[in-house]
Parts: sequence; structure tokens; C-alpha cells
Amino acid sequence: MHVARGPDRHDLSDLTVAIRFQGEYDESYTTGDNTAVLPTDTMKNTIYALAAQSGIVEPEAFGLRLAKHFLDRNPRLEEVRIDLESRTWARVHAHGREDGFTFMGRGPDLRSALVTASRAATKVSAGIVDLLVLKSSRSAFTGFMRDEFTTLPETTDRLLATSLTAIWQYGRYDLDFGPVWHRVRDTLLEAFAAHDSASVQHTMYAMGEAVVARVPEVASIHLVMPNKHHLPVDLARFGLENRNEIFVATDEPHGLIEATIAR
Repeated sequence: MHVARGPDRHDLSDLTVAIRFQGEYDESYTTGDNTAVLPTDTMKNTIYALAAQSGIVEPEAFGLRLAKHFLDRNPRLEEVRIDLESRTWARVHAHGREDGFTFMGRGPDLRSALVTASRAATKVSAGIVDLLVLKSSRSAFTGFMRDEFTTLPETTDRLLATSLTAIWQYGRYDLDFGPVWHRVRDTLLEAFAAHDSASVQHTMYAMGEAVVARVPEVASIHLVMPNKHHLPVDLARFGLENRNEIFVATDEPHGLIEATIAR
């Protein structure tokens, strides 16, 4: 966690970082020669030191800085992968105003970034992990295949809930990553809200299509949307009218639906 300290306001950056090296390290395995091996403890300390030197503005930019640092200093390194997850802290409002030093955790969704860099090329992707969304109208599931084992009734009015994970690939990485990330997130949510859904996959495609159409910096986007079922409770058993208002959430079983939409 990095705290950028201003006189009247602090800003937090809360990252989990994972680093993976791939290169010519055979001797470490075959003969126990660790001459070229950078200790993982040094990798950890490097994260702290670079964060202290330049701060953490955006996870993608920090990942790029880490990747360059490791490639420049490790001649046996062929490719480095930096995975980053950023937890969001929202400011607490107290006495009618935003407090500059007090925060509350948001979630469970996380912002993610991935930098993969070799001596020949660099790739940057970003994403959202486990963003819980639900729509209580304009969602149906009808006309599906049936056989002797099908018991699922058709419905033209159901709750559509999912824990969205979206990972998108940038076409270039000389970007102001923060505004682009927020534009992708806003586009996904707007498309989810506006779409008349015939299925999870139908809405998923509309969401990815909207991102590709509206955010030119994105080359492709991969969406993962598990179907978080909310099943209507049969109130007729209690002598009450079923008005499609009372539901029970179920964890298992559920469908896990994925798609990649690219230019």
C-alpha cells in the first residue's frame, strides 16, 4: 500500500503484485548453480523501492516500470510477467464533507493489470475481477433445446445476476490508463443495464461489442460471467400469491459462460 501524503488529503494505492521470470536458468535446476538467479526476496524489495521512488499512479504503468527494471538488470531473463490487482478504497464522508484521511473498503471487485515483456515486445492488458451486477427486468431465457432430462421452465422475466470478470488487451501501451479503464468499466455497466437479454451470452456479446465500438484503445476483450441464479420461491405452498418478488440465491450448480470479442 502506498500513501501519497498531501497537506489536506491522502491518496491510497493498494496493490497485490506477482512476478514471474522465464529465461535461461537451467543451471539452477541441474547443477545448483544460482549465479544468475535473482532471489524472490529481492523482487519483493524492488516493488517497495520503486513504489517509494515514483509512487503508484496506475497499476499498468507501475507494471511497465517493474518489467523494464528487471529486463535491464537480468541478462538471463527472456520474459517477465507482472500481474497486478488493485483494491479500491472509497473516501468516507463525515460532517457533510469528504474526509481527506479516512477510507472504507469497496468491493469485492478488483482492478487488474497484466504486463508481459520480453526483449522484443511488450503486451499490456487490464481488467475487472468479480464485479457483482444484477438486473431485475428485461431478462429472459426461452426457446432452448429440450430433451427427456430437461426440467428447467422457460421464463420471460427473471433476475439476471453475475460476478463479472473482464480482461481486455490494449492495442498500445503509451496511454493514460486510468481514464481508459474507467471508460471500459462504464461502458460494460451501461451495456449490461440497457440490453434486453435473451440469455447471459446474448448480453455478454452486447457488452463486449459496446467496448470495442466505443473504446478504440482496446484491441480485444474477454468476458467471464457465471450465472448467479436467483430462483423464485413458490409462495403458493403458503397460500400466498406468486408475484415474482421473492427469490433465493443459489451458488451451485451454475453455468460459466465466456466469450472473447475482438476487432
